[in-house]
Amino acid sequence: MRAIILAGGFGTRLKSVVPDLPKPMAKIAGRPFLEYVMDRLIFSGVTEIILSVGYRSSVIMEHFADEYRGITISYAVETDPLGTGGAIANALQDRGDEPALVINGDTLLDLDYEELIAWYKSMPTKIAMVLKVVPDVSRYGSVLLSDGRVTGFQEKGQRGSGLINAGVYIIHPGVFAQFNLFGRFAFESDLLQMHCEELSPRAFVTDAYFIDIGIPEDFKRAQIELPNIL
Repeated sequence: MRAIILAGGFGTRLKSVVPDLPKPMAKIAGRPFLEYVMDRLIFSGVTEIILSVGYRSSVIMEHFADEYRGITISYAVETDPLGTGGAIANALQDRGDEPALVINGDTLLDLDYEELIAWYKSMPTKIAMVLKVVPDVSRYGSVLLSDGRVTGFQEKGQRGSGLINAGVYIIHPGVFAQFNLFGRFAFESDLLQMHCEELSPRAFVTDAYFIDIGIPEDFKRAQIELPNIL
């Protein structure tokens, strides 16, 4: 299965420590964070990677060119910011109707993606999403689940253990046209939340290691943890 990595964000919250790079290119123990993300995919058998790029895209494109560790790399370039949903739709455009694995370039989930893909293929759906078990959902907001299906979302701020959206999806390209979503839009609010009942996304629940380098504290934590995990 092909994989799309969303790597086009500005990284506003990380500017104090990474002032002039796309967030996925922030160095972790001397290597771009995006290399760790791609290594995990390749280890799980992904054979094609599409990088969705925007802010300072040339930095990413010059670093990786068209191949990484023997895997073909291609690019979907945002000339104007498209939001998370628009970026995914843009990356899938004119690439056939096969589902794609979609992940964020500024988070890492130490997941066996081969297992995830096999799980999805056992019962394909328009959207499947990975949920992560955490002791405190307040930073992320939580996801409500019933019988293996996502039924709703709760906003950030509520404390306590629960399930969060890990930012890992398997998406059928036709889902955007189904809801007339084109151009700039947010994947989570404009598609997942607004059309949750109709989509009834399947949920893959994991307690695998997860880190989001979007804030300086976790960026510093990643310097210590990631080299010892991957």
